[in-house]
Amino acid sequence: MLKVKVQKWGNSLGVRIPQSIAKTVGIESDSEVEMEIKENAILLKPIKKYSLESLISKISGENLHKEIDTGSPVGNEIW
Repeated sequence: MLKVKVQKWGNSLGVRIPQSIAKTVGIESDSEVEMEIKENAILLKPIKKYSLESLISKISGENLHKEIDTGSPVGNEIW
């Protein structure tokens, strides 16, 4: 277990996250995290953000959905 010191930061308190822990959980400067209190402890969870490129790169023949027929146009759609 690693000990770190809580320090005053403006009107709040701050804790520095050691680089080794940040790399392990995949956070860096300006990353967003969720914070909650659980069983009288502070829990921080990284918020994963995905780019369109990273999502598209995961498409394969096995997980590609087929087209769905939604019927004829009902408004001013141009297909």
